[in-house]
Amino acid sequence: MKVVIVGGVAGGASAAARLRRLDENAQIVMLERTGYVSYANCGLPYYIGGVIKNQSSLTLQTPASFAARFNVDARVRQEVIAIDRAAKQVVVRDLESGREYPESYDKLVLAPGAKPLRPELPGIDSPKIYTLRTVEDTLRLREAALANGVQRAAVIGGGFVGVEIAENLRELGLSVCLIQREEHILAPLDGDMASFLHHHLRENGIELLLNQTVTGFADDKGGIDVLLADGQKVSADLVVLAAGSSPESDLAEQAGLKLGPRGSIAVDEHMLTSDADIYAVGDAVAVNNSVTGQKAVVALAGPANKQGRVAADNIAGLDSRYNGSPATAVLKVFDMTAAFCGLNERAAKAAGIDYEKIILAPASHATYYPGGNLLTIKLLFARTTEKIIGAQVVGFDGVDKRLDVITTAMQAGLTVRALKELDLAYAPPYSSAKDPVNMAGFIAENIITGKLRQCFYEDLAALPRDGSVTLLDVRTAAEYAQGHAAGFELNIPVDELRPRLGELDKSKPVYVMCRTGLRSYIASRMLSQAGFECYNFAGGYFYYASVHGDFAGSQAPTECGRPL
Repeated sequence: MKVVIVGGVAGGASAAARLRRLDENAQIVMLERTGYVSYANCGLPYYIGGVIKNQSSLTLQTPASFAARFNVDARVRQEVIAIDRAAKQVVVRDLESGREYPESYDKLVLAPGAKPLRPELPGIDSPKIYTLRTVEDTLRLREAALANGVQRAAVIGGGFVGVEIAENLRELGLSVCLIQREEHILAPLDGDMASFLHHHLRENGIELLLNQTVTGFADDKGGIDVLLADGQKVSADLVVLAAGSSPESDLAEQAGLKLGPRGSIAVDEHMLTSDADIYAVGDAVAVNNSVTGQKAVVALAGPANKQGRVAADNIAGLDSRYNGSPATAVLKVFDMTAAFCGLNERAAKAAGIDYEKIILAPASHATYYPGGNLLTIKLLFARTTEKIIGAQVVGFDGVDKRLDVITTAMQAGLTVRALKELDLAYAPPYSSAKDPVNMAGFIAENIITGKLRQCFYEDLAALPRDGSVTLLDVRTAAEYAQGHAAGFELNIPVDELRPRLGELDKSKPVYVMCRTGLRSYIASRMLSQAGFECYNFAGGYFYYASVHGDFAGSQAPTECGRPL
């Protein structure tokens, strides 16, 4: 059996290695358009910033090492330009010589990846505009960033690549402006959670322009101007275009294969295309969103590697299936971390899911052990089934741990209340006896059983200010003096609340806020059992300060720093 694999990197290289482990006799040919057959795609921004210091560290396998270890004929600088399904062969162009030749196959695996979006804008062909997809792109961009006289960079797009490039160019000492068309960076996050990252980017010297549409580029005095729809311009020495990507599906489309959403290659759970002898994996395909069951493009390295393995299994005669992805991801933003899985609020609403959300700000580990920081966790669950449908976690320490636990629970089909039962590792340097994930489960149970009613940031603007409701802050007087939410003019510390209940009017609903939501919950239970209609502000003032400060366009409030 002869298997031809188009593309290396994650999906293609994974398919080649797995197939060899299953079938020692198969003839495996891997054709890669770039000069590097298997490389650390996700590490490319960190080489630009100097975190990864050796170029050789980016290369996971070479044609020679693939041949030696896996007996794979891996060829670089070989571009597949056509698929002849009837003849079961591909047409290959040698990019060094220009020669074209046919390559036959019994089974074909397409792993072409995704291509950076390059909108047709005036000046888009300027040599000062860079994209990042390959090792070659990385080397060019790093050389340009280190050139004499280069001081200013503009990064267009606030997705994974844009944020990582902005950080790493800043680490090189460049002045960096990050331009994002939407109201916040990182589309998988909701705006409230992204606010923490906005503050942190600004704290680290990134100029952040949100809700800005780029209309063109103009070379100017050795530099380049980025032209914006509102008439502004951003002057830079180089521009990195990171405005998203689209599936590289031209070959599949020309071959008549069925396509999916966003022009992706349609595949089934076996990673099989509409042709019984052609498989496809990685950023070019659409797979099931494991929450909604709808087809979606999930351009992440983890799914690509798993899909390559599944395709190889099925080529080798096994019945292996890829069951979909909740799009679990994690991102470093200087020394902060953001992680997310499943649906955010916008996606949940679009899917028509009746959901409940919880927002909490627990400590990353026991508060009495030095060095802890607050995490902010946002978790969505379906009201009818109590199944977890999405989570977002932002903070400094322990973010990935909590997100991984939640996404594992979600994929295992656990209900949100089951989080309180999880027996998670505990020692003071790492967690608390009630881990933040357990706390999320406790809060969810309190909501489901009616012990807790919530109030959210978006509810505050509609609350009357005519004295018909009570807005109560239960932090200490010293905390309150440092800042409080608009309208929360009454401050009674929680430890003084019980003997002072007589100061409150039972005919008025009470909205309670503290720093993280814990003391206000205690106050809410106290008030509810005393006959008050009570609502707890989710996330506390810590969360409010970040969201409100970002909305108001201010710099990061004191409350959004390292708080413990």
